Amino acid sequence: MPSKMLRIPTADGQAEAFAAFPDRGERHPGVLMYADGFGIRPALREMALELAGHGYYVLVPHLFHRHGPVPVVELPEHIGEEDRPRVMAQVMPLIQAHTAERVLSDADAYLRFLTTRPEVGAGPVAVTGYCIGGLLAMRTAAAHPGQVAAVAGFHAPVGADGPGLFSGLTAEVYLGHAEGDMTPEALGELNRSLDAAGVGHTSEIYPGTVHGFTMSDTDAFSASGLRRHWDSLLPLLDRTLAGG
Repeated sequence: MPSKMLRIPTADGQAEAFAAFPDRGERHPGVLMYADGFGIRPALREMALELAGHGYYVLVPHLFHRHGPVPVVELPEHIGEEDRPRVMAQVMPLIQAHTAERVLSDADAYLRFLTTRPEVGAGPVAVTGYCIGGLLAMRTAAAHPGQVAAVAGFHAPVGADGPGLFSGLTAEVYLGHAEGDMTPEALGELNRSLDAAGVGHTSEIYPGTVHGFTMSDTDAFSASGLRRHWDSLLPLLDRTLAGG
């Protein structure tokens, strides 16, 4: 499966990005994949390659490009619970500095770059994200209602901006929540907000999972949770993007 590191022009300089795409010569639907706060690393590259194998051009941008090249934070090969406090102490200031204005400015640049790649076909794109990346995916979809046909978020704080964010969505939404992040009562409130905004959505809790369950290089990983994530994400993309 072909892959490469690219540079995306943004309003604040060049952002690195990992791209994976099928080796067939034709053009493919585009998917913008936002990493979690730990960023581009082997686990994310594997996920992008897996998705590309189903017929998509997948672009994974370096979220914190303003702070330096990949990796801004040196990560262990496996992020265990004993590593998490140290790593999060370095990651949280980066997340806090990534303001909504920066998110939307970067999203404009990422989508412009993605949709003009010669390997990407005409038509709408999808956005997916993990942890903080899921919130960025929702913000991107809300800011580009005519361009984003599907948006997905996994173990993501998608309600952090309040229900006003949902009013801008025209994309079909899929949300897979960690049981450790979301109570049934909170899920009901979130889903009522999505319904009130007229958003077509599936939003559900994955039993037995904790925050970060899709990430194979962390102690939070759940193999069954990752499988369910693919079993939900791939049909969403197939429904909404032509030719995947």
